[in-house]
Parts: sequence; structure tokens; C-alpha cells
Amino acid sequence: MKRIRIGVLGAARIAPAALVKPARLLPEVQVAAAAARDPARADTFARRQGIPRVHASYDALIADPELDAVYIPLPNGLHAHWTIRALEAGKHVLCEKPMAANEAEAQEIADAAKRTGLVAMEAFHYRYHPLAKRMREILDDGELGEIRRITTAMCFPLPLLGDIRYRYDLAGGALMDGGCYAVHVMRLLAGDDGADPIEVLDAKALTVPADRRIDRAISARLRLPGGATGVVHASMLSRRVLDIGAHVVGTRGEMRVRNYVMPHLPHRFTVDVGGRKRREHLGQAARTPTYRLQLQAFADAIRSGEPPLTPASDAVPTLRVMDSIYRAAGLPLRGGTPAAR
Repeated sequence: MKRIRIGVLGAARIAPAALVKPARLLPEVQVAAAAARDPARADTFARRQGIPRVHASYDALIADPELDAVYIPLPNGLHAHWTIRALEAGKHVLCEKPMAANEAEAQEIADAAKRTGLVAMEAFHYRYHPLAKRMREILDDGELGEIRRITTAMCFPLPLLGDIRYRYDLAGGALMDGGCYAVHVMRLLAGDDGADPIEVLDAKALTVPADRRIDRAISARLRLPGGATGVVHASMLSRRVLDIGAHVVGTRGEMRVRNYVMPHLPHRFTVDVGGRKRREHLGQAARTPTYRLQLQAFADAIRSGEPPLTPASDAVPTLRVMDSIYRAAGLPLRGGTPAAR
């Protein structure tokens, strides 16, 4: 089959690592065009990344008949708008996480993907690494016994309050940024398929003084399917400086994972059952970068017609939990006040 030609909306910092570099290693994929709100920036970005064509606007790129798909690394508040526009224009979409600003937007995307029959994939790249599969296997095998408690965290320092990730009109906040990983991996470990919803019991947030709608740190207690309890931590600015991990406690043992997000880099994965602790090693396959695995999965989904592990429909229950956390913390939902598109 011909190469899958992808256009990039926006000259985002994540685009080279998440798309351009992995595409160079996959012969079936080509990054063929780019566009940004600032044409000069788009031109510079394309020249540096070796992208052959530059479009004067997002609309022009989406309308390009020579493109098969669109990668969307725009701010969170713009994801739904441009994902739906791209799908309606006949383009498959790989959209950065979270795929939407709230559950209602996520449902609109899922509906558009179903209506058009195109691939709309949320870029939770960790989900395509062998580590995610192995974590789920251990739980499915029942090695830990009945699951009693799961704790997940995505905390890192971002002290630059002028960063767009602190802007409410762009659907910013700690939960919306890295925190969506903590919610997503919680769903993975809890076996949440959306049929038996996760219940948010309570939540607390630390906000930004200049905008009390924006969470710089947030934690929530959950009731999980099957009756276990869950705790989610997310932070961009708090005393919990760096914590990217997951901890599962069962009646027979426990599992700990450090750096579940980019496990091709240094990580630690241990299982302790009956007082016997072991470290899990995933071999050579674990060294493949998550972004390469994600892009391969996107290409495979386009070619096969089979849904990826993170389709648009999976974004709906994730955003449902995130909305509930914001409500429990007394903060407004994201979305509804989009920046100029």
C-alpha cells in the first residue's frame, strides 16, 4: 500500500519527538505537510524538520487532498474542534491527550469517528508499550489476589505560570495536562471499560493565585469497579515534585511501577507476592520508544480498519472521570471558552 501521508497542525514542541522522528523509522509513514497560526513559524518548523510542504492555515492543511491523516498537538481546548473538522474532511486523526476538554466534547469526537468510519486515536503513547500489557496481565492472572487499592500519580515541576498549560481558555490545569495519564492508567489497572463507571468520592486542588479556576495540583479518591479504592495525584507545582508511578495492592501482594509513561527510558517494575519480591524485566522489546510504537499502531489501524487501543470512544470515560474530579474539587469544567481558532 502507499505511504500514509500525515500533516501536522501547529509547530508544537512535542511534534518532533511524537511524530517526526518516529516517522523517519517507519517506511509506511511520511510527515508531508505542516501548518501553524503563524506562517513564518510554520515555515521555520517545516524547514528544520524536513517537512516538504507548508500550508497557510489549519483549514488549508485539512483540505489538502494529498494527505491521509492529521496529527493534532494543539492546546487541549482546541483538540475537539480540529479533530472533528479533520474527520469531516476525510482525514484520520492522531490527537494528543486528552483528546477533548470535557466528556461532552469527547463524545462528539467519538460520534464523528463512528459516523465517518475513520481512525481517531488518542495519543496515550505509553499504552502501546509492552509494560502496559504486562501490568494488565499480572492483574488478569490474579497473582495479586483481590485488588483492594490502586494509586497512580503524574507529578512533575512546571513553575512557569505563563505557560499555556496554566491557561483556562485553553483547557489547562494539572489534571488536564499530565494528570490525564494518571487517570488513564488508573482505568487500565482498574479494568474500567466504561460500563461500570469509576465513582469520584472527593477531591482537593491547589490553584493558581492569578486564576483560581486552574489547578496546579489535584488529588482525588475514587471507588473503582469491583469495590476497590483508588487515589489519583497530579501536579505541575507542589511539594510532590516528581512522582510518575502506579501502586496496586491486593490481598496476596502488590505491584509497583515507576515511570509507566515512558518506560523505554529508565523505569522500575516490581511485584511482591507472599513476601517474595521480584523485578520484572521486559527484554529488548521494552527499549523501543513509546512514540514509535504509537505511530506504528496508528498506521496499522488505518490499514487494517481495526480500532487502536486508544480510540476516540475510550476518551469518553477518561474525560468523564476528569470532569467528576473537577466537580468534586469545586472547580469548573474545561471547555466552553475556546481561544480564537
